[in-house]
Parts: sequence; C-alpha cells; structure tokens
Amino acid sequence: MDEDEGGFAIRLDGRAVRTPARRLLKAPTRALAQALGAEWNAQEELIDPLNMPLTRLANAIIDGVVDAPAAVAAEIERYLGSDLVLYRAEGPQGLVARQAQIWDPLVDWAGETLGARFVLAQGITFVAQPAAALAAAGAAIPRDPWRLGALNAITTLTGSAVIALAVLAGRIAAAEAWAAAHVDEDWNMDSWGRDALALERRAFHLCEMKAAALVLELHPAG
Repeated sequence: MDEDEGGFAIRLDGRAVRTPARRLLKAPTRALAQALGAEWNAQEELIDPLNMPLTRLANAIIDGVVDAPAAVAAEIERYLGSDLVLYRAEGPQGLVARQAQIWDPLVDWAGETLGARFVLAQGITFVAQPAAALAAAGAAIPRDPWRLGALNAITTLTGSAVIALAVLAGRIAAAEAWAAAHVDEDWNMDSWGRDALALERRAFHLCEMKAAALVLELHPAG
C-alpha cells in the first residue's frame, strides 16, 4: 500500500492495481485501503471480480463518480420522486400493515430529521412529491465521491433513496435497510414459496449492499 496526498494505492505483488479505466485503485482512508487489500489477498489462483464487491464498487466510484458527482447525485434525487417506501399496497391487509410497520418510521425520520415531508400514495399511480421535500432530502446527499458512490449503490440496490439516506445518517444498519427493501418480496415468498434463483440473486446483491455500507463506515464524513 502506497500513501500520497491522493489517498492509499493498492498494490498486488509490488505492482499497482488499476481500475478498468486504467486508473490507480486508490482509497481515501487507510482502513478502506486495507479492506480492499484484504479482498484481493483472499483471491486464490483465479482473480474473480464477481467475488470482490468492494473492489467493484471502488472501481465504479473511481471511474464513474469522481468525474461526474452531479450526475450521480441527480440519479439519487430521481429516486426520491417515486421512492419505494412512499408507494403502499392497497392489499392484502397483512402486507399493508407490514409496509406501515417498517416504512413509516423511515418516512417519519425523513420528515423530522431531514425536513423532507413526503406524501404517501397507494397503488402504482404516480403522485408528485412536494418540491420542498425533494429539496430537503436532496440537500442530505453527500458530495464526497466515495460516500456519494456508496449512497448511490444502496439507493439502486434497495430502490429507495430514503432507505439509503437513513443508512448514510446511521439511522438504520445495512441489515435493517436490506429487510426494509424486501418487504414486498418477503411477503410474496412467505405466501407463495421461495424462488431459488431469486434468493441466489438476492444474496449476490446483499454482498454489494454490505460493501457499500462498509465504504460509509470506513470513510466517515470529514
């Protein structure tokens, strides 16, 4: 690991590791660089990027977020306009109750802590959110590319910028966020049975979620 004013560069057998865009794989904190290094060291004869969620996220941040933070922030803001936790099922009553139990505290938190007072909707009909709510939640989106990239990853994985912002703020842990994002899917599985392929895909994405949460943990706001 090499340290300079730009961060901590990862080395493998003495050689610099590079991203797909041929940039140095470099982390902003020593702890994050050590986590990346551990992921590389865990690889055996074959280096398999599919088993390296933290490295994949780091590559995405270095190659895609650093040069375009405004576009990434705008993508998160678009989720706020039709956020998962704002659209509630019309039935069955058990699902309605479960959504309320898990999602209402997050919506309340957004209103009380962020000042973002969103409007709930039932069904799939689009409901425009108040501009003031969107602006208040948007103001909580970080501009640091690593935290921004991690937030964007959590947003896309959960379908909810509200959930992602709650993780960013430490309001909920990654495991709680993951459960909140899968209320509907879990209800369907409880009702109709498990889908092995869906569970395999979900396990893969959970690893990506944990990697994003680790970035937030090891690169706290300055």
